[in-house]
Amino acid sequence: MIKFLALVFAGSLCVTPLIAQAKVNVFACEPEWAALAQELGGKMVKTFSATHAKQDPHYIRARPSLIARARNADLFVCSGGGLEVGWLPLLLQKAGTDVQPGAVGYLMASEHVPVIEKPVLVDRSMGDVHPEGNPHVHLNPHNVLLVAKELADRMKTIDAANADFFQSRMTDFEVRWRQAITRWEEQANYLKESSVVVHHKAFSYLNNWLGLNQVASLEPKPGIPPSILHLERLLQLLSSESADMIIRTPYEPDDASEWLSEKTGTPALVLPYTVGGDSEAGDLFALFDRSFALLEGALRDQ
Repeated sequence: MIKFLALVFAGSLCVTPLIAQAKVNVFACEPEWAALAQELGGKMVKTFSATHAKQDPHYIRARPSLIARARNADLFVCSGGGLEVGWLPLLLQKAGTDVQPGAVGYLMASEHVPVIEKPVLVDRSMGDVHPEGNPHVHLNPHNVLLVAKELADRMKTIDAANADFFQSRMTDFEVRWRQAITRWEEQANYLKESSVVVHHKAFSYLNNWLGLNQVASLEPKPGIPPSILHLERLLQLLSSESADMIIRTPYEPDDASEWLSEKTGTPALVLPYTVGGDSEAGDLFALFDRSFALLEGALRDQ
């Protein structure tokens, strides 16, 4: 928890307190939320991401080091929507009351944005389907802004003494982010109605926002690895309905996308997906800039 440390030096007749600046400890489940917390909190927050861009956030272990971080957290910010269901509950069991569901220190991004791909029914035959809908909400920048506003409010509540500081950071971020959205949406005109094959539904929000047409998935069902039979069927499909590119995340295996690319001549791209996904995606702005550069480059090379 936030700890205010007072160092008191006593003189013969007076006492002079020196108070060290505290920081809000932010435990982010994914790099995009750690990056957003840093944008809004600046010097007044200490951020930690439980996962990195080369890890599938569905599947990590609740290691002792993560439990230790969870115990010291003032604020949890995660995607939610079932993305972290295999490991986040265990961490929360070990964390304090201020970050439990319903508390101000518990923020699930998917609870504050329009969620897509909500299934009507869910059963095991459908694969790894999230009943709450698609949790990969950060790849629509309008969602990022909605989460940013909620996150800034939480920071102001947790550390009320620095509320003006957090509001100033939020205002500055919103101006820069809206300007970036305008620029990205102008760039999107070049990409609209391009056809893509995805590995997993990690890019659904990006595809919807940009107007990309998803024609197929390398996974026969969410979370089910591609089989030879499924890939052969995709090959037949793409012989009549061509795709402009095949996209996957840095943490997904490359064998299926490379095989299909070689057979069809369709370029296979690794989009950064999150902050740190490649050497040029170092923050939230760069994440989208880099994604556009890769998508546009693939189209221009054809």
